[in-house]
Amino acid sequence: MAVLKVKFTKHKRDKLAQVLWILNWISVVTGIILLSLGLFLKIEIHKRRELMSNREIHSVPNMLIAVGVIACGINFLGGKICYDCVDTNKFHRWKLVMLPYIICTFFFTFCILVGALMCYTMRTELEESLYQGLKEALRYYKDTDTPGRCFLKRTIDMLQIEFQCCGNNGFRDWFEIQWISNRYLDMSSKEVIDRLKSNVDGKYLMDAVPFSCCSINSPRPCIQYQITNSSAHFNYDFQKEELNLWKKGCRQALLDYYTQIMQSIGFTVLIIWLFEVGLIRTLLLLYPQAVSKVFILTLHCTQLPFVTERKYIVRLIFPQSVHSNYL
Repeated sequence: MAVLKVKFTKHKRDKLAQVLWILNWISVVTGIILLSLGLFLKIEIHKRRELMSNREIHSVPNMLIAVGVIACGINFLGGKICYDCVDTNKFHRWKLVMLPYIICTFFFTFCILVGALMCYTMRTELEESLYQGLKEALRYYKDTDTPGRCFLKRTIDMLQIEFQCCGNNGFRDWFEIQWISNRYLDMSSKEVIDRLKSNVDGKYLMDAVPFSCCSINSPRPCIQYQITNSSAHFNYDFQKEELNLWKKGCRQALLDYYTQIMQSIGFTVLIIWLFEVGLIRTLLLLYPQAVSKVFILTLHCTQLPFVTERKYIVRLIFPQSVHSNYL
C-alpha cells in the first residue's frame, strides 16, 4: 500500500473555483447545443411524420431537449456555486446544497450518455416505422379527393424527387398497388374493365410508376408506363436497358438520411458527455466532503496471474484554516 499526500491550499482552491466557474458557463453553452440538436431532430422527424407508422418516435429528440434544458439549469447553478466558493462567507450558504447538487449532476451526466446511445440504437425502430408508414402512404397515393389523405400524393411525389428514390423498397412496389384513382379511369373502356376484372381485389394494377420516379439524369425520355414490355417502346429492352427510374427505395433513402443525422448528433453528445465527466471530477476536488476526505483507488494488475491486488490511497491534505472554513 502506498500513500500519496497532496497539499491543497486555499489559494489553489480559489483558483480551482474560478476555473470551474468558467467551465460551468461553457457547459451552459453545451446545454444549449443539446437543446438545439434535439429541436433539429424533432423538426426533421416531424416533417415526414405522415410517412412513419409510429407517430411517437420522438423519444430521442425529447430526451435531448430535456437534457439540454436541465444542463442549462444545473450548470448555471454550478457556476453560481463556484463563483461564491471564492468568498468563504458566501460559500457557507451552499454547504447543504453541494451534496444533492453533485448527485443530480451525476444523474444528469448519465442521462447525456443514455441520449448519445439512443442516437445509435434508434435505427432499427426508425426502419420499421418507415417501412410500415411508406407502405400505407403508397396505398393511399390515389386518394386525392379523400379528406385526410389528399396531401399524400404531393408528399410522396416531393419525397421521390428530393431523395431521388422510388417506391418503398424499389420501383416494383408501384406494380402491386392501384395508384390511379377510379375517377380518372374510363370505365367504358374494355381494356380498363378487363384489367379490373383480371385482379382478384378488383384493383387497376399495371407495370407503371408515377412521374416522380423518373430520373432527371437519363438522356432518354422517361418510360413510366409498360416498363416491363420491351415491345411497347422503340429500341428498348427491359432486361438489358438501363432504366431511367430511380433505383433506390425511399425507405432506404430516408433511413440513410436520418442515420447520418443521428450519428453526427450522437458523436457530438458523446463529446459533451466526456466534457461533463471531466467537469464532475474537477468539481469533486472543490468539495471533497461529498465523496469523503479520502479517495481509494484500486488498481487490479491482471497482466500476470501471480500479481496480487494493490491499493493506493490518495489523501487531499488541507491546511487547518481551509479545513474549518469549507468542510
